[in-house]
Amino acid sequence: MTTGSRKLSQPEFEVSYDKDALTIPMRDGTRLKADLYLPKGPGPWPVLVERTPYNKETSIELTVKSPPFFASRGYAVVFQDVRGRFKSEGDWYPFRDDGWGARRDGYDTVEWLAGQKWCNGKVATMGGSYSGHTQYALAATRPPHLVGQFVRESVADYHDGWAYRGGAFELGFTLRWAIVHALSNEPHLFSGVQGERARSILDRAVNELDDWYRFLPLAEMPLLRGLHDWYYDWLKNPDDGPYWGQWKVSARHTEIETPIYHLGGWFDTFLQGTLDNFSGISRRSRYRAAREGQRLIVGPWPHGAAHTSVSKLGDFDFGPEAVQDFNELRLPWYDKILKGLDTGIDDQPPARIFTMGSNRWQYFETWPPPDTHLVNMYLGPGGAGSAHSLNDGRLLADLPAGTDGADSFLYDPDDPVETVGGATLGYYVPGPVDQRKAEPRCLTYTSEPLAQPLEVTGRVRALLFAMSSSPDTDWVVRLCDVHPDGASRLIAEGILRARYRESPSVQRLLTPGQVYPFQVDLWSTSNVFLPGHRVRVAVTSSCFPRWDRNLNTGGPFGLEAEGRPAINTIMRDRFRPSHIALPVRRAST
Repeated sequence: MTTGSRKLSQPEFEVSYDKDALTIPMRDGTRLKADLYLPKGPGPWPVLVERTPYNKETSIELTVKSPPFFASRGYAVVFQDVRGRFKSEGDWYPFRDDGWGARRDGYDTVEWLAGQKWCNGKVATMGGSYSGHTQYALAATRPPHLVGQFVRESVADYHDGWAYRGGAFELGFTLRWAIVHALSNEPHLFSGVQGERARSILDRAVNELDDWYRFLPLAEMPLLRGLHDWYYDWLKNPDDGPYWGQWKVSARHTEIETPIYHLGGWFDTFLQGTLDNFSGISRRSRYRAAREGQRLIVGPWPHGAAHTSVSKLGDFDFGPEAVQDFNELRLPWYDKILKGLDTGIDDQPPARIFTMGSNRWQYFETWPPPDTHLVNMYLGPGGAGSAHSLNDGRLLADLPAGTDGADSFLYDPDDPVETVGGATLGYYVPGPVDQRKAEPRCLTYTSEPLAQPLEVTGRVRALLFAMSSSPDTDWVVRLCDVHPDGASRLIAEGILRARYRESPSVQRLLTPGQVYPFQVDLWSTSNVFLPGHRVRVAVTSSCFPRWDRNLNTGGPFGLEAEGRPAINTIMRDRFRPSHIALPVRRAST
């Protein structure tokens, strides 16, 4: 065990399973269906519940065998279809009815379960992704019988962290997600001849996604009309504002009183939400028990519970320490909060972080760690001799000496740079994929081989002084660890849509040919660049189909059918020193 455990529940019970056993009424009369797994015996038991839109009968929790694992250790386990999905009544609109709105399905579910004869009055939650959203949204409503949560990979901000990133639409994930979950919701969406026709079209679209990703205008894509109209609402709201604010978990951190164990992955598409929820609740909750009751683990994983049990991701292997048994990881937490057992989970500091490169776990009292300092590395002229790229530039420790350095490239939205690895979800191989496939179409800036290890742990941002020949464009920045054999391992990446350079809520177009500062958020990481390795920054203007293509016209988002090429220029002189700011720990080993 990695928790220093002293006492844990043992598998002493047989398990009974009742499909569709529970019909749980909501405050508006809508009835939600749930499956029930019970230990055989007199009970009552503490309850673990997952609220999922992904079908209670095929949940990821079933894939990792959590029902027999936990029920045999003395927990009642409940899987519920959320409103409007599979066997539950009502209409599904993502995020709307799970939290603090007029309908509070999570709250009503917890309190109903607490009143059942086989429940001892203590309820905790489980699940990840959207089932992580249902947990965070529930926590802010503070049902009296909610004792704790274990949330795998979910978000704090549904605008910048689910549907959009830096103002760019998460096209690759979102379109596929909407189509797949329309197809899976046959009882609610497809009926009669018209329904069969719609289903047939969507069936074909799943195999033709590369073509549909290129469909323009985005807002006129016909596949989901009348099925998932919320998708078009998302496209109508590219700015951060009231539409997204109604579900923003980060705005409710002060109201959460629940102890929560947060699990994230460095290559998870929702990574920053996991980190922000841990740190935000730890610092801002009005309740001492919540501030002191947050726990965090982040590994070298992409999205999905099954990935915690393997060490290799993309083109790289992070070694045996990266491997974690998902259920064994959760058991000490549930045993502590629901059974009061001294499991040893509090013997270590609350934040447990896997540092890539050195491939070891570290513990911190807070996130981000307090013992970091920002180190700027500056984009410099060509001559690195290490990259097959547009410029093969150098990454410098010192401020550039010249007064007129610049690098330009052509960005054509009809020929975007392809997504290669990263925090993708469901359509490309995720993770630290070797970027040498993409770099010939990018600007790159590479350091000299390092003489000493360099640990980067925390949030990474780049500041570009740049201009475009168009009134709008995108800036994509990647941080890579270049191995002695030349492999360029992706560490972190981010995007900024130029019109959102001042605020995610306000659009301001560019004056072509004018230089502006652009801060690109690469989110967070923990990586040791080992001696002999190099630090590389790559810059381009597209990462497609992960993010939608900026058409460079400055026109209304989602409504344009054609784009135009742009000449984009990065300045790298003494007065406009484009650079990446790395959170460096002095304790590098």
